Amino acid sequence: MPEGTLNQGIGASVRRKEDKRFLTGKGRYTDDINRAGQLHAFFVRSDVAHARIKSVDIAAAVAMDGVHAVYTGADVEADGVGSLINGWAVTNRDGSAMSEPPHPVLAKDKVRYVGDHVAMVVAESPEIAMSAAELVSVDYEELAPVVDLNSAAIGAEIHEGMANNTYFDWELGDEAATDTALKGAHTLVHATLRNNRLVPNAMETRAAVAEYDDIADSYVLYSTTQNPHLLRLVICAFVLGIPESKMQIVAPDVGGGFGSKIYLYAEEACCTWAAKKLRRPVKWTADRTQAFLSDAHGRDHVNKVQMGLDENGKIIGLRVDTLANLGGYLSAFSVATPTYLHGTLLSGCYDIPAIYTNVKGMATTTAPVDAYRGAGRPEATYLLERTMDIAARQIGMDPAEFRRMNFIPKEAFPYQTAVALQYDIGDYEPPMDKAMEMIEYAGFEARRAEAAKRGKYRGIGMSSYIEACGIAPSAVVGALGGRVGLYESAVVRVDPTGTISVFTGTHSHGQGHDTTFAQIVAEKLGVPLESIEIVHGDTNRIQFGMGTYGSRSLAVGGTAISKAVDKVIEKGKIIAAHMMEASEADLEFKDGKFTVAGTDKEKGFGEIALSAYVPHNFPHDRLEPGLEETAFYDPLNFTYPAGTHICEVEIDPATGVVDLVDWAACDDFGNLINPMIVEGQVHGGIAQGVGQALLENAHYDENGQLLTASYMDYCMPRADNLPSFKVDYTVTACTHNDLGVKGCGEAGAIASPPAVINAIVDALAVVGVTDMSMPATPEKVWRAINDATPKAAE
Repeated sequence: MPEGTLNQGIGASVRRKEDKRFLTGKGRYTDDINRAGQLHAFFVRSDVAHARIKSVDIAAAVAMDGVHAVYTGADVEADGVGSLINGWAVTNRDGSAMSEPPHPVLAKDKVRYVGDHVAMVVAESPEIAMSAAELVSVDYEELAPVVDLNSAAIGAEIHEGMANNTYFDWELGDEAATDTALKGAHTLVHATLRNNRLVPNAMETRAAVAEYDDIADSYVLYSTTQNPHLLRLVICAFVLGIPESKMQIVAPDVGGGFGSKIYLYAEEACCTWAAKKLRRPVKWTADRTQAFLSDAHGRDHVNKVQMGLDENGKIIGLRVDTLANLGGYLSAFSVATPTYLHGTLLSGCYDIPAIYTNVKGMATTTAPVDAYRGAGRPEATYLLERTMDIAARQIGMDPAEFRRMNFIPKEAFPYQTAVALQYDIGDYEPPMDKAMEMIEYAGFEARRAEAAKRGKYRGIGMSSYIEACGIAPSAVVGALGGRVGLYESAVVRVDPTGTISVFTGTHSHGQGHDTTFAQIVAEKLGVPLESIEIVHGDTNRIQFGMGTYGSRSLAVGGTAISKAVDKVIEKGKIIAAHMMEASEADLEFKDGKFTVAGTDKEKGFGEIALSAYVPHNFPHDRLEPGLEETAFYDPLNFTYPAGTHICEVEIDPATGVVDLVDWAACDDFGNLINPMIVEGQVHGGIAQGVGQALLENAHYDENGQLLTASYMDYCMPRADNLPSFKVDYTVTACTHNDLGVKGCGEAGAIASPPAVINAIVDALAVVGVTDMSMPATPEKVWRAINDATPKAAE
C-alpha cells in the first residue's frame, strides 16, 4: 500500500512515529541518565587469556583522590554475590548432564579470556575511575591459552574438572538411519564449513545506572537491555538475592541489540551491588574497546557435512558434526544457539528423510559467545545452502533446479522434519521464481560473458532459507531445556476520552514497535494512530514480558495485543447493547462504531469508553466500570518465514575486491503489518550478513589476544559496499496466530552469507576455486585466484 494513504492500519506503509525523536537527536538513552550524587565505575579487565590470579594489589588505586572503592572477586564472594547463569541446559548424548562451571561477576582465582572482569573501581568521575584502574596491579601465573577450536579438546584445562574442555556433547536425529542412507547414496557430498566469529556492533554500547533507596530498601537499574523482566528475574533471583518487588528495571531508548543485550552481564550486577554498598548511584558506560572485548560474541562454528543423493539427485540423508566455540564461560543462551536453534533447522526448505547432527560445545580462552542476529539459524542455513551449491555442482545441475527438485512440496504441509520441528505452512517455489525473475537469472550467462571481456569474474549465488521465529511455545522450550517461559503479555487501557495506552512485554530497540503495534490497534478499533501510545521497557509499568529477540515481538507480543483489544471490543459491545437497549447478538463493531444490525442505531467507540468510566447508564449487573483488558499469549508453534535471496558479484582479479552488483530478495513473512518497516528490516539484515560474508571477523592470535578490537581492525559494512536491493514478498499466512504474521527481523542476516559466498565461488570456478571461507576479504580472494590460476593452467 502506498505510503501516506489515509489508511493507517494493517498493511499501510506508515512512517515510524518514533523517528521524530530519533532523527532529531531527542532519544533518551541510558547514558543520558544521570542521578544526583552518582559515582562512576570502570572495570579492570584481564590482559592475558588464561592465568591463575596470584594476587590483586589495589592499594595505590584506593589511595587516589576521588576513588570511593575498589572491589575484587574476594569482595563479591564475601557478600555472597552469585554467578551469572546459564539459561538453557541440554543432556549429553550418553545421558549425562552437561557441564555448567560457575561464571563469577569478578574473577577471583582464575581468568579465562582477555577482557575477563578482575576488579571494579568506583570514583567521582569516569576519568578518575579509569586512571585508578591503571594502578591496580594483578599478579598472574600465566597458563596455556586455548584458541584453536579444532584442538580445544586437547588444550589446557580451562575449568577444573571439565573433561576435554567440552561443555556438552549433544545429538539430534536418527544416527543409524542417516548413516545407512549415506552408505547407500549414489553421490556423497563432503564439505567442511566454518561460520566465523562476529562482534555485535550496536550503535549504542552497553550501559547501566544503578541506584539504591535506603529508606525503601529498593533498587532502580537503568539498562540497555533487550529484556527488562528477564534481567530483573536473573539479577534478583540468582545473583543478588533481591525480592523482585524491590527492583525496578528501566530500559529507555536502546540503540540496537542484535541479541547481545538479552543477557545479564557482570557490569550491571556489580553496579547494582555497589550502589547499595556505597549508598550512591553508580554509573557505567562501555567504550567501544570494552564492547569488543566483553560483549557476547556470535557464531564461531566448524561443521563437517555429509549429504547423500540418490541417482536422481534427491537428497536422502544429511549428517552434520559441529564444533561450537562457546568461549571461556557459558553465556545465558549460548547452549541453545548451536543445539536447538541450529540442529532443528538442518532440514531447511528441503524434504530430507534422514538427518543426524552431533554438536560439541567447546570451551576456549576467548570471549563468551551467545545469540547474535538469527542465533543458530544463520549457522544452519550457511552450512546447508553452501552444501546445496556444492552438491549441485558435483552432479552438474543448476543450483536453482537442484533446490527446486528437493523443496518440500506445498501440499506436504504441515510438514514434520527429521529434526523435531513441524512446519505449519510454506510454499518455497514462488519466492525463488520471483527472485530469479527480479534478478534476470536467465540472462546471467550473457552478463558473465560481458564481464569476462572486461577482465572481470562474474558469479551468481542463491540461498533458500527457512527460520524458526516467534520464539515462544513455553511447553516446547521447556521440554528442550529452556529454563524460562516464553509467552508474551499485553494490557490495553482505554482512557475515558477514548485515547489508548498499550503496555507490552516486548522491548523496542530500533524495530519500530511504536508504529507497528499502534497500527494493529488502529485497525481493530478504528481510531487514529495519534491516539495510541505504546509503553514498554519499565518493569514497574509493564505487568510482565519476555522481551524482544528471535523475531518474536509481532508474532507473540503483537498477538497478545490483538487478543487484549478483542476483549476490549467484547466489553464495549455489552456496554453499547445496554445503552441502545439492544441484544448483544445484534451488535456489530466496525470503523470505530458499535451498530445494531438492521437499524440506524450506533454508538462511537469514544462514547462507549466515556460510559465505562462515567457509568450512569451501565450494565452494573454484569460488568465492572473501566475499560482495560489484559492478555497473555503462548503460541502453539514457532512461525516459519522463508524465502530466496540471490546476489550477483563481480570480482577484479587484480585486487580481489568483490563488488555486489545486484541483489534480489523475495521473502514470505506471512501477512505484513507495515511493508515499509519490513523492507527496512530486510535491508538491515542483508547488510549485516554481507558484513559477515565479506568483512567482519573476530580474530584472536595464538596467545588469545583479540587483534580486531577496534574499528581500525574490524571492518563493518558501509553504504558503498552494498547494491540497491530489490525486495518483494509472497504470502502464506501463519496458521496459528491471529495476525497471520511470521517475523522478518533476521531473514536478511540468515539468507545473505551463503548467497554471497555461493556467488563468489561461482565467479571463481573458472580458475578452479571450489571454496571460500568467510570473510571473503580482498586479500583472501586475491590469494585464492592466484593460488588456483597456475593449477587451472596445468
